[in-house]
Amino acid sequence: MQIQVNTDDHIHGGESLAQWISDEAVSRLSRFRDHITRVEVFLTDLDGSKSGVKDKRCRLEARVANRQPVSVTADGDKMAAAFTDAVDKLIRLLDTDLGRVKDRNGRETIRNATDQGG
Repeated sequence: MQIQVNTDDHIHGGESLAQWISDEAVSRLSRFRDHITRVEVFLTDLDGSKSGVKDKRCRLEARVANRQPVSVTADGDKMAAAFTDAVDKLIRLLDTDLGRVKDRNGRETIRNATDQGG
């Protein structure tokens, strides 16, 4: 799984921020490593050089093998909070999306179990 971090001109942290985000993404998304080929991280400061409430935005775009890319966005007061919230959203989205694929491909669902059992 490749992680690509993109920032605007107002995001500070440089290589250390990119490394932390990359390490954290690989760790938190490790259970999807067989499905995800690449994750693009876009970090933006919505207010530029001014400070504001929830002015940091993180957008994650995951490229899933043999599927359309999926994207989530989260805002926060700090970049770490926005990133963590975006990863949580992406995990929920992938759980739901990949779970539907498994259900369609023959895994027993609750509906099938109750229909056959009684």
